[in-house]
Amino acid sequence: MKTNLRIVFMGTPDFAVASLQNILHHGYHVVGVVTAPDKPAGRGRKLQASAVKQFALKNKLTILQPTNLKDPDFINALEALNANVQIVVAFRMLPKVVWQMPQLGTFNLHASLLPNYRGAAPINWAIINGETETGVSTFFIDEKIDTGAVILQKAVKISDSATAGSLHDALMETGSALVIDTLQLIETNQVSTVAQPKDAQLKDAPKLNKANCAINWQAAATTIYNHVRGLNPYPAAWTTLVNGSESLEVKIYDVHPILEAHNHAIGHIQVNKKALMVAVADGYIAINEMKLPGKRKMAIRDLLNGYEFLPDAKML
Repeated sequence: MKTNLRIVFMGTPDFAVASLQNILHHGYHVVGVVTAPDKPAGRGRKLQASAVKQFALKNKLTILQPTNLKDPDFINALEALNANVQIVVAFRMLPKVVWQMPQLGTFNLHASLLPNYRGAAPINWAIINGETETGVSTFFIDEKIDTGAVILQKAVKISDSATAGSLHDALMETGSALVIDTLQLIETNQVSTVAQPKDAQLKDAPKLNKANCAINWQAAATTIYNHVRGLNPYPAAWTTLVNGSESLEVKIYDVHPILEAHNHAIGHIQVNKKALMVAVADGYIAINEMKLPGKRKMAIRDLLNGYEFLPDAKML
């Protein structure tokens, strides 16, 4: 075991587990893990541990689960771990008393090429905006969100068919390797950082909500395609299906654009035994996978076997 670094790791979802696993694999000493409190989940609302907690338990790591990061009991427990470096991957914004604590600093892994796509949902917005490249960055945390001095970056290509899910997995693996590269620089006192520009025009990555996940059928076909795949599998793009007297909120997971001229009103649905297409300004959006309320996600052929779209059906 490498003994000159005493690491506290902070993270919550699966994205963070890959980094923690890689840190242990490389023999680093993790003195503690900070993760979110257990939360009710599922129909039974049973308390469920975060992915990071589940992994930490299996590896017999010390776990802290504060509800308030400024709580004196948490601060005392964190100080008692005597870490000299803290690593943050997909966690909360830290108060200064926490990120300033370790002698060698606190660094964060962020799933974008900073300074672009600061914020909560960088993976989704890179695809939604039609980017062909993104990446991962490590940086030392400061007072603001994702603004600290950059340590390392690595670019990752975005294919035309990438989804938020596939890009998440690619960045998770690339990011876990970048965490190790960053630790090695810290360990050997070879870190050099680059300050992020303060006044540049930047693309941001705000939190996803119901409004920005709604499909705008007035947009170009390629824009809608990018929007849907940028939200697949989670939280999923949604729209309102009007089918006769029914008005249903449906989730759309997989589509492909068809660019061709037509005379249909925007949002009008064209359907046959195998396909469902929605008219847009410059062609159609063919829906491959969707979910009706209270039903499971279905391939469109399976859905068409049991659900009838009336001639005047439309998406709003």
